[in-house]
Amino acid sequence: MNTMKQSFKLLFVILLALGSFACSETEKKLTLDDVKAAEKTLMDENWTMNMDKASQVAETYCKFVEQNPNDSTAPTWLFHAMEINVNLKNADKCVELCNQLVDKYPESDWSPRSLILLGSYVYEDQLQDTALAHKAYQRLIDEYPNHHLVSDAEVLIKCLGLTDEEKLNMILMSQMEEED
Repeated sequence: MNTMKQSFKLLFVILLALGSFACSETEKKLTLDDVKAAEKTLMDENWTMNMDKASQVAETYCKFVEQNPNDSTAPTWLFHAMEINVNLKNADKCVELCNQLVDKYPESDWSPRSLILLGSYVYEDQLQDTALAHKAYQRLIDEYPNHHLVSDAEVLIKCLGLTDEEKLNMILMSQMEEED
């Protein structure tokens, strides 16, 4: 009986070691070359997003950032992951990525861009939630008051809830005022 217990213990230790080795192999540290290789699979020969690969590519971007948070390209890959998720209509993931980008990389130029993307394509277009879109645009205005996208955010706030025809009329009126 004692040898049987020892055999089970030995078997358990061997399986545990093999399991640890297998997990460490799957968690290989990604390099920029890995990210760029994944990126090459994103578009097909017609320069259309390969929807079968898109989720995997976005995940590669996120994993690279997770493993290399101090890499200077990390904000770029988070933004690109967000863009992919916009196309996949994965609103929850877009919100998560935008918040991660703005919170961890507030100095990056990708952060205010992510707020515009979140407000317009996710909250307005996909979720049709003008209150959340307003919050995203206002956050950009408040946190990045000198950014060149502030004027765009202000216009987008004015356009919230308007029909396409009303938006066009507003643009035409604005142009007429500029000419005077």
